[in-house]
Amino acid sequence: MKRVVVTGMAGITSLGSDWASIEANFVAGRSGIRRMDEWDRFTELNTRLAGPIDDFAVPKHWTRKQLRSMGRVSRLAVGAAELALQDAGLLGNPIIRDGRMGVACGSSTGSTDEIKAFGNMLLNSVADGLNANSYVRMMPHTTAANISIFFGLTGRLIPTSSACTSGSQGIGYAYEAIKFGRLPLMLAGGAEELCPTEAMVFDALYATSLKNDAPHTSPRPYDSGRDGLVIGEGGGMLVLEELEHALARGAHIHAEIVGFGSNADGQHTTRPEVSTMRRAMELALEDAGIGADAIGYVNGHGTATEQGDIAETLATSELFGQHMPISSQKSFLGHTLGACGALESWFSIEMMNRDRYVPTLNLDEVDPRCGELDYLRNEFRVMHNDYVMNNNFAFGGVNTSLIFRRWA
Repeated sequence: MKRVVVTGMAGITSLGSDWASIEANFVAGRSGIRRMDEWDRFTELNTRLAGPIDDFAVPKHWTRKQLRSMGRVSRLAVGAAELALQDAGLLGNPIIRDGRMGVACGSSTGSTDEIKAFGNMLLNSVADGLNANSYVRMMPHTTAANISIFFGLTGRLIPTSSACTSGSQGIGYAYEAIKFGRLPLMLAGGAEELCPTEAMVFDALYATSLKNDAPHTSPRPYDSGRDGLVIGEGGGMLVLEELEHALARGAHIHAEIVGFGSNADGQHTTRPEVSTMRRAMELALEDAGIGADAIGYVNGHGTATEQGDIAETLATSELFGQHMPISSQKSFLGHTLGACGALESWFSIEMMNRDRYVPTLNLDEVDPRCGELDYLRNEFRVMHNDYVMNNNFAFGGVNTSLIFRRWA
């Protein structure tokens, strides 16, 4: 078995596109959530809250030809990938184009402008707005395909369009591809563009926050006063590398990935199951060859939905006990869906390396129905941990757990 390390990481969020900016917002308790006045025209949509990236601009060196096949979700994915490759010292390096590097990436869906255009064709029998690239921008694997084409990657292409676990499955499957010796380099992560249809998905389940006049007070993961989730957007990517390959080129190593667990509830499309959530974490521990007591912090999925928060924390408490520290950065960014697993993995590594852990914003009073855990609140927690875990759970009963080890 090969050892797998993280040599590059980056993301694009509503609070910035580098760790220094994002951490500064975390420290200030500054949320990326705002009221979406532009959604007022959707009269049957109850929520008006979201975490948009208002300042995202296409880099000037991207060409019109490159942009033709990319909707917003792919632009966020490719943008994050470019930053991650730069961080790894691999941007423009010919070794990424000779078959040694692949990509594992996903999103909940492709770009919705193209979906709307195809829907208009079906409803009104006109092809306005459709062209040769429309399907490429809409297809479920648009993020992975566009990353591969943009950077000339000819290794494996693994699409992971599994809603809220798209990013974490991307990292997990990329890790396994390297671990089992299929290739030495992978770009891994996920992205999501903001769309009111995604808010409507959860609105129809009575799972969105309605604190429309107080956007910075929501979402409230694990809090007894939470009233639902808030949708966000973003892109997150990691460069994963086989250890000996990384050492041979003198790469800076951020962390080692030592465990990945993934399974399915097999029960219900939207109701989470405590037992299988716990089993996903156990699978990651078994893969890492460590006990539960080795984990020093759990980055929770923390969507601020009643069923999700309760099930996740019960599973975590059953496995780790009441003293396990846990928090959720969705309280700052909203639920970035396909991007969250990658962004939260990046955040987990940054926190581990700096010994400073971000609390959950807006967590005033823990819901007594949640599992007994050490919920990080109000201020950063200083801790030294050798292992951290990041968990994500998705519609369809998809569960993932990733374990990162400090690199000494």
